[in-house]
Amino acid sequence: MAFELPPLPYAKDALAPYISANTLDFHYGKHHQTYVTNLNNLTKEGPLADKSLEDVIHAVAGDSGKAGVFNNAAQVWNHTFYWHCMKPGGGGKPSGAVAAAIDQGFGSYEKFVEEFKNACVTQFGRGWGWLVADKGAVKVTKTPNADLPMAHSQTALLTCEVWEHAYYLDYQNRRPDYVQTFLDNLVNWDFVAGNLAKA
Repeated sequence: MAFELPPLPYAKDALAPYISANTLDFHYGKHHQTYVTNLNNLTKEGPLADKSLEDVIHAVAGDSGKAGVFNNAAQVWNHTFYWHCMKPGGGGKPSGAVAAAIDQGFGSYEKFVEEFKNACVTQFGRGWGWLVADKGAVKVTKTPNADLPMAHSQTALLTCEVWEHAYYLDYQNRRPDYVQTFLDNLVNWDFVAGNLAKA
């Protein structure tokens, strides 16, 4: 079963002016596609060929001899998840169960924003900032490179990608501005709520 590049949940220009169609052309059309192509090349023959993306990640996580498979599989998963974390007209304070979980976990939405932005901005080099469910609580974490919460028995609720290809065409070296814009204008809290309900 060959892995395929999943469709974006919106048009390439739908997140403008916050994330441009030009960024998505490169980020989705080239970077994400390359991870899919690499993963297919690495798994087309052998026991991983017929596994789901999540099963491949679990099967090779922590196996240094399968680092290439893990990195490409995890990046396919991470990017697919990241696209769904955004929507046109998103961002701002959540409501309902997500707001309650954030208040319980952080004390306030403002405190969550502070911790989430700090995780994203201080992730050295490439990586991801996450809101995760972990043993019944929500917390902020960050991972380098392709690493992801499921490799640490956590459930991903929200992510902001801080690999430079996610923001450099639009924000250059202003990572803090990109993360703040993500929180203020792009977060798909409905997607986060769905993930929380399954955690």
